[in-house]
Amino acid sequence: MTESTPLTGAPAVLVLEDGTRYEGRAYGALGRTLGEAVFATGMTGYQETLTDPSYAGQIVLQTAPHIGNTGMNDEDMESARIWVAGYIVRDPSRVVSNFRSQRSLDVDLAAAGVVGISGIDTRAVTRHIRSAGAMRAGVFSGPDASLSHGEQLDLVRSGAEMSGRNLSGEVSTAESYTLPATGERVGSVAVLDLGVKTSTLNFLAERGFDVHVVPQTVSIDEIRALGTDALFFSNGPGDPAASDRHVDLLRDSLRDGRPYFGICFGNQLLGRALGYETYKLPFGHRGINQPVLDRATGRVEITAHNHGFAVRAPLDGVSESSQGFGRVEVSHVDLNDDVVEGLNCLDIPAFSVQYHPESAAGPHDAEYLFDRFRDMVIASKESKA
Repeated sequence: MTESTPLTGAPAVLVLEDGTRYEGRAYGALGRTLGEAVFATGMTGYQETLTDPSYAGQIVLQTAPHIGNTGMNDEDMESARIWVAGYIVRDPSRVVSNFRSQRSLDVDLAAAGVVGISGIDTRAVTRHIRSAGAMRAGVFSGPDASLSHGEQLDLVRSGAEMSGRNLSGEVSTAESYTLPATGERVGSVAVLDLGVKTSTLNFLAERGFDVHVVPQTVSIDEIRALGTDALFFSNGPGDPAASDRHVDLLRDSLRDGRPYFGICFGNQLLGRALGYETYKLPFGHRGINQPVLDRATGRVEITAHNHGFAVRAPLDGVSESSQGFGRVEVSHVDLNDDVVEGLNCLDIPAFSVQYHPESAAGPHDAEYLFDRFRDMVIASKESKA
């Protein structure tokens, strides 16, 4: 499908909380939006980024300069809607050309009410965020672009900070639902939806799991009543330090002996359940080209990330869980900054990774982790037989 994408010439401005301003053109809906300004480094996969619930509350800047050329379709949606608080691009494509395209990106942004900005030097903004750190920001267009500089900055500084913010209730499913196994059935798994992506659920079903997706309000008694063979915590937005209830839920499940696999937010919550701290990264990891070392094999994986928080755990050797869950090792490390990218429990059936192994969007280097989870669940069931 090939179509022209009309670009509005309406003025727009990006305002950061330190007072830095970037003037450009409106892209998507007109109005104002507030959130945390972050940058994503993927050259492709903008639709998967936009529909990833982990980006709730964030104004996402694409470092790749040319965005929108393949349009949008219904097949690559990672959830039912666009979640970003705002969108920043340099050069939106004027032509949409792809046989799978059903509509243009700006049409979907406008329909979803996502306020964006284009035509600014995204390299300059990225360098600024790398130096000063991720910060609150606002995009103003339409009548809001005419507000005084002081009014715009006051609005930005009145916005919520990501630290201490619990967003699980905004992105989680309201009702439980089940996806049957599509591969040879090996068991069942309860998936705590903290902002889960469609690809994650499909990968679990393909590995032979009946996938029971439960809302973030679920209790341990409800998990036990499901009778599933394992528990999975998904990716999601927000500060893990503001999710103590989910940490307590996980601890109870681990004490039950239920195998566990967590990704992204689920990795941070496992870290806290084991007794480690979490902390906010200066500007986070976002994109589909982050190099991670698997310390067990020495293999370097190119992986998809979206996280602004991380686990603080000893990188060298084996440490002991202060919560009584035995020995723990850091299984994966980011090669750019030595951030903990995975945890492996040696005395209980539990592990997690900080990145997104379902490869939506992104490389397929880490898909083996779903096989590892399947094998762990099978081994656990056999040991109890």
